[in-house]
Amino acid sequence: MGTQESNEETSGTGRRALLGAAVLGAGGAVLGMAGPARADATRHGGGVRSLPKPTIIGHRGASGYRPEHTFGSYQLALDLGADIVEAGDLVPTKDGHLVCRHEPEIGGTTDVADHPEFAGRRTTKLLDGVSTTGWFTEDFTLAELKTLRAVERIPANRPHNTLYNGRWEIPTFDEVLRWQDEQTRKRGKQVWIYPELKHPTYFREQGLPLEERVAKLLRAYRKDRRTSPVILQSFEPTSVQRLHKHVDNPLVVLLSSANSRPWDFVETGDPRTVADLVKPAGLREIASYAQGIGPTLDLVIPRDAQGNLTRPTTLVPDAHKVGLILHPYTMRNENPFLPANFRKGTDADAYGDVFGAYQAYFATGIDGVFTDQPDTGLLARADFTG
Repeated sequence: MGTQESNEETSGTGRRALLGAAVLGAGGAVLGMAGPARADATRHGGGVRSLPKPTIIGHRGASGYRPEHTFGSYQLALDLGADIVEAGDLVPTKDGHLVCRHEPEIGGTTDVADHPEFAGRRTTKLLDGVSTTGWFTEDFTLAELKTLRAVERIPANRPHNTLYNGRWEIPTFDEVLRWQDEQTRKRGKQVWIYPELKHPTYFREQGLPLEERVAKLLRAYRKDRRTSPVILQSFEPTSVQRLHKHVDNPLVVLLSSANSRPWDFVETGDPRTVADLVKPAGLREIASYAQGIGPTLDLVIPRDAQGNLTRPTTLVPDAHKVGLILHPYTMRNENPFLPANFRKGTDADAYGDVFGAYQAYFATGIDGVFTDQPDTGLLARADFTG
């Protein structure tokens, strides 16, 4: 998930079957899978319908325990049992490669500031209308980026993660796709990934379009099909529409706060806000080219002025009526990210009553959730499903 992310961060078998029905994932034996993995996919019907519900998605890996978007974080997410790994917030390099970073600005997620040879690359740019100062992936070649190492993005909330600063390099999307195949063979079951295209309008204007690059790599790995274990997402609806023309993968439109506007809408003069997109007419339009939405949790259950959860909106049933799945973001264990009525104490890195919060969100009928701590999400799902 991206800069659009806010700081928030009726059960039943029919609802749990909706994900598979929406994404049309039947029969997907994946080419190159080892025998046990192929059998597992076939036995469970293949495609997205093979995933448990509510689906637990490792947000940037297991970013509650390791620096995000590293193979350490991705690997741990699988080890903890995540159903899908969000392996890849995709941004381009100067020479056109796709790499996995939370944002194109990498001052907060790498040790680039410690490299005197790159001091002159620090600059200020207008990123989706926001003046941003730092170092940007599009100003580095892949070889240069590979000399950097990842660091913890929010050390105040996750001081223990700083132990791993400098341990891992920046992964490329090509490496992620190969890692996915390797892990599928080793684990004997299909590994799923959920990459996001970051700031596609911004990069298209710089001559570095993302959609075509993503499609080319997916085709090369034969992962561009409706039953492929790769779900694609973006905060820009027109980017998802463009992907719809290039690949057959399941597609998801990410939705930020209700009063925000997708940046592609700002650029093209489309006056609609997210509040318009989550109305029945907006959802029907999204369903014409995508299979799901990724709303903020606050769009599912708003908070009051004190930060407490209120009553659920009609977003879940409205989306389900038009065949869309919902994978909201982001569940985190730490107090500052939880609704006020689920916090315990005031320490920035202390855990609150995250299990109580999970139950409130699961009860709305969401099909899955992004979480920084997949093991916590899995325990919460076990509590919910009984």
